Amino acid sequence: MATFSQPTIKSGSDMVQDFLCSTCEEKKLEESADYYCESCVKFFCSKCIDLHSQLFTQHSPHGRGDMKKWPVAKKVEDFLLKCDVHKEENNDMFCKDHSQLCCNKCAILNHRTCKTVILLSDLVKNTPTDLKQVSVTIQTTLAQLKELQENQEDSIQSLLSSYFEQLHKIQEYRKKIIADLNKLEQKTMQELKDTLTKLQAPLERDIDKCSTLQDELKQLGEAIHDIGDKNKQELSLIASIKCKDKIQQFEKYQKENFVEVKSSISFQPNNEIVEYLSKLSGLGMTLMQNPDKVIRIDRKSEYDVRTVGELKCTIRDICVLSSGQVLVTDQDNNKVKLLSQTYQVVSHCSASDSQLIWPMGICQITPSEYGIAVSTYGGTPGVAVDSKILFIKVNNSQLVKDRILKFQHHIVSIVYQKGDLFVTSGTALFKYKLSDTCTLVSKLHEDKSNKSTVSRCAVSPTGDKLYITSPYQHRLLTLAKDGSILATFMDPALKFLSGLHVTPAGQVLVCGRDSKNIIQVDSKGSMKLATLATRSDGVEGPFSVCYNRITDSIIVGQWEHEKILVYKVK
Repeated sequence: MATFSQPTIKSGSDMVQDFLCSTCEEKKLEESADYYCESCVKFFCSKCIDLHSQLFTQHSPHGRGDMKKWPVAKKVEDFLLKCDVHKEENNDMFCKDHSQLCCNKCAILNHRTCKTVILLSDLVKNTPTDLKQVSVTIQTTLAQLKELQENQEDSIQSLLSSYFEQLHKIQEYRKKIIADLNKLEQKTMQELKDTLTKLQAPLERDIDKCSTLQDELKQLGEAIHDIGDKNKQELSLIASIKCKDKIQQFEKYQKENFVEVKSSISFQPNNEIVEYLSKLSGLGMTLMQNPDKVIRIDRKSEYDVRTVGELKCTIRDICVLSSGQVLVTDQDNNKVKLLSQTYQVVSHCSASDSQLIWPMGICQITPSEYGIAVSTYGGTPGVAVDSKILFIKVNNSQLVKDRILKFQHHIVSIVYQKGDLFVTSGTALFKYKLSDTCTLVSKLHEDKSNKSTVSRCAVSPTGDKLYITSPYQHRLLTLAKDGSILATFMDPALKFLSGLHVTPAGQVLVCGRDSKNIIQVDSKGSMKLATLATRSDGVEGPFSVCYNRITDSIIVGQWEHEKILVYKVK
């Protein structure tokens, strides 16, 4: 039987067929075979084949160009025949119940109760085998495995990148906390110093007064000593009057100013700081970023978000604050409303002026500052108008209007991420650099084929993907950072895409106002993962959606309705 050459066995995972020259092997030499003689059932190298041809002129050996007539290598035979579990046994049976090859031991241990276990010698008689097709299937599967492996390797790199990015964020956050603590320390030390100065000043004035009176009395005492026996009546009288005056000054000063109580300073620490820190489990929350993990909702709650005199609300957009409070824009009533952690209205302010009366999108800029997009009611997309972003701060659960930035195009939705402000106009998506002003960087996408082709906007947590909705076209577009289209999502069950939100984990949520449902789309924006809620779950006219990571719930704002919906996530 053919011998598999050792160098080929050690060459790697690819099982390349190679053979040793039979004659050289008998001499304990390892020489690769170049010919095989069916008559001799032996292999020959290029040197030994000459002698073989001289001795056996009638034999017709096959060279490497005709290897299909060579036998199967022993190594290959063993690889195919040996049982994967019991290495010393050959597979000589096949279990049709499990579609598995098995040796005698496998048949006894694992297939004793199976109905159809037949010998391979019987199976081969009635089972045609197309090795070419098997080979094609192997190549296809190998390509898929390679792609999967590369994808997972990329995922590991992405995971490590996000790990180090978040590690840096934790370290920066710690620095901020330390900086704030340093400020508190400096302020407290200044208060301590001011207290010292305040208490020390009168004591030093007393000391100075005492020192001055002592010097003056000493001088008078010395003067009296000089004139005591010189019979100077006038000088004696003057000295007596002056001494009496100084003594009276001292007695008056002592009576009016001296407090015979020793002052001291004590520091009373604010134990609430330590108590608060001791209750914390960490500097923040670590979230497992699985953008395609399907969200499952549980119970539903409803909350009335009307203020006095309002009949209904249209909640255009929602933003959850780090405190657990919720900021919403109410389009019907032209208001921005602050809701408590229990979704009660605690503060509100008007977003309107003489021309701009429609609060639209909302986004967080800093931990205490939020941007509100405000445009003309029913403004025509693509037509130049005076729109603005109104910046609002939240101080002690109260909304305070701050600066305003004006724009020369319609504003529907705004999203802020790491200094970049993404703004939709109804037909275009713009990227601005936000500081004290807004500087246009580029127009990432534009579609003037219809009205409201670029409505809502959202950004993935990593910033590598942008999502925009086209309500009247019932579609969701996924864009790369440069604005190129990566995917288009449409679903017959989703009508008028009114709301869009990306969770901190990267899960994409959209809602259909007319289809009355909430859908979760995969992070690529190419397919539906799940229907989260429908009309049977209480959804009437969903117009905005937001994930509250603090309470682990989904908030749904509705069109012309007095209540918002809150679904607890399982």
